[in-house]
Amino acid sequence: MASLQFKINHTDSGSSARAGTITTDHGVISTPIFMPVGTVGSVKAVTQQQLVDEVQAQIILGNTYHLYLRPGLDVLQQAGGLHKFNGWNRPILTDSGGYQVFSLANNRKINEEGVVFQSHIDGSKHLFTPENVMDTQRIIGGDIIMAFDECPPGGSEYAYAKTSMELTHRWLDRCVKRFADTPDRYGYTQNLFPIVQGGIHHDLRIASCDFIASKNATGNAIGGLSVGEPIEKMYEICALCCEHLPKDKPRYLMGVGTPWNILEAIGMGVDMFDCVMPTRNGRNAMLFTSNGIINIDNKKWETDFSPIDDGIDCAMSGFYSKAYVRHLMKAKEYLGLTIASVHNLAFYLWLVKQAREHIIAGDFPGWKNEMVIRLQQRL
Repeated sequence: MASLQFKINHTDSGSSARAGTITTDHGVISTPIFMPVGTVGSVKAVTQQQLVDEVQAQIILGNTYHLYLRPGLDVLQQAGGLHKFNGWNRPILTDSGGYQVFSLANNRKINEEGVVFQSHIDGSKHLFTPENVMDTQRIIGGDIIMAFDECPPGGSEYAYAKTSMELTHRWLDRCVKRFADTPDRYGYTQNLFPIVQGGIHHDLRIASCDFIASKNATGNAIGGLSVGEPIEKMYEICALCCEHLPKDKPRYLMGVGTPWNILEAIGMGVDMFDCVMPTRNGRNAMLFTSNGIINIDNKKWETDFSPIDDGIDCAMSGFYSKAYVRHLMKAKEYLGLTIASVHNLAFYLWLVKQAREHIIAGDFPGWKNEMVIRLQQRL
């Protein structure tokens, strides 16, 4: 058992992009990396075998809020943790539930102790504190577990953002203490990542980066972006945080986003990404491809028998035709949801792999600028 290790293998001379490796007890992750979101212990409509064989996923997410409510900690503990429960033997990152609490604005109350919230399943009341969220994530069994934070809405006024950030910092101190006072579970090392907050305010973000860096964690996350602020602000704050977070630790930009968002953030020095967009949009007939975006519902694809995208590393994307996937979607056939989800995830993993290869080759900025334009085209 060893703590997470991060090694930077290549840096890009024309940007802040870097290619590296993260080593955990469940395996090595090549960065930059995209992490499929497995909210309730599964990536929607995709099997674990497909995640390995077609998507080539190296790490997935589990959601603390949802897994705590169902199947519950007793079941997960008896199973031996989420890896054993869902049969995924590669790394898992668990989020703290902070974002779900943020999204339950009408059903939660925040105070110094933590957050009281109502279950979306049965309306029952629960309390999340920094301490019990650490305990919960230990039981779920993430290789990387996230500190409990408050995520303020995008564009929050300065006073609110400051108060929220200071609460997040006090909660972090409690997370760090509880994490240090409790053992790893299931025979492998668990690693705590703190989260930078501070809204869109530069001085708050810098202060938060400094506070987070002082904890000397094995990695650090940038939270509170892509929550309603303008895209230019998101990029501005992301770049600022990358400048002020330690260069020798992996940087995780939480919940972002589109393929072009990811490429821009890689150029700023971000190493890790997650987002529900590939699967959610896939289930709603949007396919991301290496040449742009397809709305597979459109009639123009009805007799297009060419593959979804034979330019990426996914046999499924090169096998099924646009016409067939459109037919499945129109027929509300479950297979359509699986093909679209697997394809979109495979595309995201292909994209970050391509980014890594161009960083290593030394031509990342030019390739990135060309791809950002191409990927946003509507086909």
